[in-house]
Amino acid sequence: MVIKVLLLLSVVAVAPVLAQEPANILVEVRFDSRPVAEATVLVNGVTNVTAADGSLSLSVSPGTTEITVIKEGFAPVTTNVTLRAGQRQQVLVDLQPQPSVEEQITVSATRTDGRLEDLPMRVEVLDRDEIEEKLLMTPGDIVMMLNEMGGMRVQATSPSLGAASVRIQGMRGRYTRFFSDGLPLFGEVGGLGLLQIPPMDLGQVEVIKGVASSLYGAGAMGGVVDLISRRPTKERQREILLNRSTRGATDGVVWMATPARPGWAFTFLGGGHWQQTTDVNKDDWADLPGYSRGVVRPRVYWDGGNGRSLFATVGLTAEERHGGGSPLGVPYVEALNTRRIDGGLVGQVLFRQRYLLSVRVAAMEQRHDHQFGEIRERDRHQTQFGEVTLRATAGRNTVVGGLALERDLYRPLDVSRFAYTFIAPGIFLQDDVDVSRWLSVSASGRLDDHNRYGTFFSPRLSALVRSGAWSSRLSFGAGFFGPSPLTEETEAAGLSRLSVPRPLRAEEGRSASLDVSRTDGPLSYTLTFFGSRVLHPIDVDRSQGLVLTNESEPATNTGVEVLGTLRREPYTVTGTYTYVKARESDGAIRNDVPLTPRHSAGLVGMWERENLGRVGVELYYTGVQRLDQNPFREASRPYAIVGFLAERQFSRFRLFVNGENLTDVRQTRWDPLVRPTRALDGRWTVDAWAPLDGRNINGGLRVRF
Repeated sequence: MVIKVLLLLSVVAVAPVLAQEPANILVEVRFDSRPVAEATVLVNGVTNVTAADGSLSLSVSPGTTEITVIKEGFAPVTTNVTLRAGQRQQVLVDLQPQPSVEEQITVSATRTDGRLEDLPMRVEVLDRDEIEEKLLMTPGDIVMMLNEMGGMRVQATSPSLGAASVRIQGMRGRYTRFFSDGLPLFGEVGGLGLLQIPPMDLGQVEVIKGVASSLYGAGAMGGVVDLISRRPTKERQREILLNRSTRGATDGVVWMATPARPGWAFTFLGGGHWQQTTDVNKDDWADLPGYSRGVVRPRVYWDGGNGRSLFATVGLTAEERHGGGSPLGVPYVEALNTRRIDGGLVGQVLFRQRYLLSVRVAAMEQRHDHQFGEIRERDRHQTQFGEVTLRATAGRNTVVGGLALERDLYRPLDVSRFAYTFIAPGIFLQDDVDVSRWLSVSASGRLDDHNRYGTFFSPRLSALVRSGAWSSRLSFGAGFFGPSPLTEETEAAGLSRLSVPRPLRAEEGRSASLDVSRTDGPLSYTLTFFGSRVLHPIDVDRSQGLVLTNESEPATNTGVEVLGTLRREPYTVTGTYTYVKARESDGAIRNDVPLTPRHSAGLVGMWERENLGRVGVELYYTGVQRLDQNPFREASRPYAIVGFLAERQFSRFRLFVNGENLTDVRQTRWDPLVRPTRALDGRWTVDAWAPLDGRNINGGLRVRF
């Protein structure tokens, strides 16, 4: 009897529980209002997967249910819902893209030290990982690194000595300004400056495309490249790189850094670089000039806490470079000896927790001894720079104001009629406003008083609009350039044959750009439309020797850039395409700007595992270019080059091998480099419109301590 009573009581106790109906949930996973298929959904620890329409329906026990959604390329989302028996509940989950490394990048070129993705002004950044890839290709200079960025082209200006300039979106190389940590340590970089900057101690490269005179004054009419130095980390760092190529190049570079801590820290870069004079096609003319170069650059950092900091650097460069040959059996030597010393300092003080006072000072002196056959040209070039800025935040506004002074001196000892001294004080103001979550605006203006060319006002206005995975930037700017006798043409031919029949006037430029970007998980892509217009552009007429004048008609650039990147660990694929229509006047005729291809494209694939190594392949295409003063043809041939890179790590040792131009494309396969007769400007060679060195394989060893 007792047992029957107990059984009856047990049934009565559990009956309500057994009678409860299960709850039903419908999980819908979305990104930018679109369904996300094959997303992993953890419901109370049980794994499920969404269908093609991004939904998942299942029954659960009443009570609190934990739901976690995971999808590659997106940030995980966890939510809790409380359900009653028999309840049907819809749960909508909006995914957001997984923050990438770029989203944590801080940019200094815009003066506000903002995050890359928050800047109204478009800035393209090359991070340390990408720099390391290019370091293995050309350890002695930054030419390869810049040439493989979208919309940028490193154009050879002197085949005899290997000089080059950087053209941004088809603009002439003289319009591109180079800085190191915001300091003009290189002065007017010129064609050989790029070949004397080793990338080993670079931590980041920031590029502003289009007129940037509102930030950096005269000369920044095509854009700005700021080379940010590699900072000390918490651990002591020591690194050695040794490299040798099949074309006779040898590089040895050492970089050291003390641990970063409150107080003082130091870094040191030292490099030796050598190249054997190489005549690839055996025509008695050097396709690769020989050189020997030494570079030393120590840097010192001080962190005083509470927003107080100091950075200082000194650089020494010594190089001897020689090329030329024996056209028509007569020896002709081109040579250039360079000695350069530079120094700079940046100090910052934060007070009242909202005002940042910054002081920048830099100075550079460079001496050249240039040989053009029977002609010798020696010169001395100096740059002094000073700037004081004050940055403050007020609500949604970040305001930067400042004063700047720059002095540029050039003294050609053997052609003294082209000596000049440019002095340009300036005052500038910039205001970045976060109008709302979806709109940010940046407005800046600068007033410069150039002692030779007068007073100029340079404005720039930029806006950033964001909506979900979409973002768009619109920019407009105006600026000026104070011309000098130093051009791409005089870099190659010298000043002795140059004539300037009448006083030059400043070149004035305007540029505008619109880009649209989107991120879909591991895929990101950007479409950019750009255009520029230069009034009173400088023209160098080579048909009458070298005659420097202002053109009456403007030079124009219009084009489109496309950039797409797919990141799916451990693979990365990047594709670029650039269309540039650069036009200038040649008397009454409008022509394409010489050596500016309308079409160029690149495709790079990389596999990389940390502490193991990397393997990469690349393909670059260059379209047809108009040629100037070329007796063999009026337009170049299009060409494509293929490269390969492999690196393998063994503890602290890394072995690497890199193959450039594996298709062995050479300009001299189509035409001679040496002219049949000497040109009126004194040159024996035509312009370089394709590689001259052909296939080149280099390899070496990196050691980290």
